[in-house]
Amino acid sequence: MPKPRKALISLDATPYYHCVSRCVRRAFLCGIDQLTGRSYEHRRAWIEKRLLELPNSFSIDIAAYAVMHNHTHLVLHIDTKRAANWSQREVIENWHGLFNGSPLSQRFINGETLCKAEWELLESVIETWRTRLQSISWFMRCLNEKIARQANIEDGCTGRFWEGRFKCQALLDEASLAACMAYVDLNPVRAGIADTPESSDYTSIQRRIRFTEALPSTERSHSYTEGDFQPAVLQSFVGYPREKMPTGIPFCLMDYLELVDWTGRAIREDKRGSISPDLPPILNRLQINPNAWLTMTTSFEGRFKSLVGRIDKMHAACELLGIHWAQGINSCRQLLSA
Repeated sequence: MPKPRKALISLDATPYYHCVSRCVRRAFLCGIDQLTGRSYEHRRAWIEKRLLELPNSFSIDIAAYAVMHNHTHLVLHIDTKRAANWSQREVIENWHGLFNGSPLSQRFINGETLCKAEWELLESVIETWRTRLQSISWFMRCLNEKIARQANIEDGCTGRFWEGRFKCQALLDEASLAACMAYVDLNPVRAGIADTPESSDYTSIQRRIRFTEALPSTERSHSYTEGDFQPAVLQSFVGYPREKMPTGIPFCLMDYLELVDWTGRAIREDKRGSISPDLPPILNRLQINPNAWLTMTTSFEGRFKSLVGRIDKMHAACELLGIHWAQGINSCRQLLSA
């Protein structure tokens, strides 16, 4: 039986989560209908555009994404500190970027004076909105609901466009985060609809590569850790853990791009089973066997369930969530234990 979201998400365990949404009705609602030959490819652009808009309102960053023909993959980071530091006006403005708000919030934004009782009521609503603006469930609702409405209008029908629930996996450590991001970024390569990461349309890896290639060579050398030299719509790579670690993905950008490129070549049909001796150094730092890495980046969803990480991280997360056992723990022990 599926677990409720509150049983899967613990910000004390990790701020990173892998979310998957799948279409219903027919298999390729975002691609080409095999029965009629009609193309729905433009809907992938709808999803990407909406997805990249949402972090303007939410305190949630996008670490990786891939919009496929019948499903989407997201790796999301919840930034609780940013949400806590928002002023009350900022919370209202962010919420109004998604919804109409309430008559009281509209009056406040318009500069009208509120009595004490009205202000106390609005303050309570503001804190509710602050919580929702750092909720993955609300993020996915704001993404999927709008796309479903657009698709139903275009199809002239009603009913579900997405499955009832999105799948969610907690990524408990750096190794699981790196493996999941590479799994997401290489989805089109594994599916055979792209030959290389840079040719994978509607993916975060293509956006990162194109942004990096557009930089002058003098600036490109600094893009390892400098967020200013990375796409603003995606969470930045900030280098490896150190003192005064800024908020961001704990890897070097160029190391990650090299890792994805190496992995993409290794999982190509004509390269399957062959492992180059020139392994990316990031694998050594994460203490991951290259064979285990290729297994994870080709079958991440099948191997792992709601919690993903090294065994000590799994036990700690289970304790925080109040559960005694997590499905997929054997795969974590086999593939992610140093």
